[in-house]
Amino acid sequence: MTREEVLDKIRQVIRDCVPEMVGEELNEDTVINTETAIDSMGFILVICKLEALFNVRIPERQWKKLSTMGDVADAIMKYLPKE
Repeated sequence: MTREEVLDKIRQVIRDCVPEMVGEELNEDTVINTETAIDSMGFILVICKLEALFNVRIPERQWKKLSTMGDVADAIMKYLPKE
């Protein structure tokens, strides 16, 4: 899976969790918890859905380091099972 495919799936999960974001531009530099109006509980929901979708486990201690969509994509790419 490419990084761009991961970013596309992240966009979809954010739009599913925050319907107000449908139609908004979400790019690699979008700060998830401020520019997307996702609160801390919403952020946890997004991360948990992404973990389930990609079948990965991002250590909780790393969650606080994830601020942009690019950060989340990098974390997912790091933990994706190697093909």
